Amino acid sequence: MSEEKIRKSVPKKRGNRTGFTTGACSAAAARAAAWALVSGERPTEIECRLPNGQIVRFPVHETVFLDADTCRAVVVKDAGDDPDATHGAHLTVEVRRLPGRAGVIALEGGEGVGVVTKPGLGLEVGGPAINPVPRRNITENVQAVAEALLRTDGLAVRISVPGGEEMAKKTLNARLGILGGISILGTTGIVRPYSTAAFRASVVQAVDVAVAQGCDTVVFTTGGRTEKFAMRQLPHLPEAAFVQMGDFVKAAFRAAIARRVRHVCVGAMIGKLTKMCQGLAVTHAWKAEVDRDLLAEAAREVGAPEAVVEEIRAAETARFGAERLAELGLAVPFHRAVAMRAIRRLKADHPGEYHLTVLVCDFEGQAICRVEEGQSSPP
Repeated sequence: MSEEKIRKSVPKKRGNRTGFTTGACSAAAARAAAWALVSGERPTEIECRLPNGQIVRFPVHETVFLDADTCRAVVVKDAGDDPDATHGAHLTVEVRRLPGRAGVIALEGGEGVGVVTKPGLGLEVGGPAINPVPRRNITENVQAVAEALLRTDGLAVRISVPGGEEMAKKTLNARLGILGGISILGTTGIVRPYSTAAFRASVVQAVDVAVAQGCDTVVFTTGGRTEKFAMRQLPHLPEAAFVQMGDFVKAAFRAAIARRVRHVCVGAMIGKLTKMCQGLAVTHAWKAEVDRDLLAEAAREVGAPEAVVEEIRAAETARFGAERLAELGLAVPFHRAVAMRAIRRLKADHPGEYHLTVLVCDFEGQAICRVEEGQSSPP
């Protein structure tokens, strides 16, 4: 039995325990530190209102009085059953009294919280990467427990994440222009197991960054190998123009169309390209199998023998078809035929005033062909 078949026959065991976002944990730590500063007590648990309105009781890992006007509290992030890069992070918040600055709550970024270096994220360049919803949520939780103090004084709320810079290497932050640490994120406060929301949001943010930097062309790729290939094909474009959309075709195209991007390029290999021909909004393997009939018809169209066409129709993977056509010297016309189908389907599913180009590479990242919207024959 092939490895491909084994993977299909043994489903992955995935837990369903939800967890909490970095934003929710930061809000809980901020509330605990503010409560300690006001009451003089060290809470071991704290109730926190999430952005979705839910009230959750968080364990407080540590509460320390640094001086008469400053308290630090730590909440350890529990991402539930999600394989989150920030699971176990110590969201550390210092709350410091600002005498005479009534009502002020000033959010600051400390160690391990990224700094915004590019426009387009809806955050101040040079400021901490604390997204708008968590900002409001942190502020509201501090206000809830420090209302009396805020009548006369303000509070500085400094968020740190020890080890955050290393955690950020497992995210797309650097590409988005967020350097030195992680982002404080979360629109609901809840992390759902194997949720794709964070990656999808990063794709949209990457398009925003590209447009903010004046790019009228955005290049969507399905991963690191296809991105390197596309960069070699389009060396005149700035790095910001290249966006790893992963499996999120619909989210990527919607973002580009909404921001009136004039030229969209897609860099892909045969498997993901076939999924795009199928009109899938998400091209991950667990969403749908590759349409082998589609590949077989493309092979027939470019002159493959009928026996090969039927082999492709019965195969488990798109790669099989690509390799069989390469053996026959038909790699370029075959990939071109599939790319043209992808263009027609993408333009039908995501209409807009943009020109679409598809760049196709092999499994080693080597160029096979380039197909333009409206092209009907080989150049």
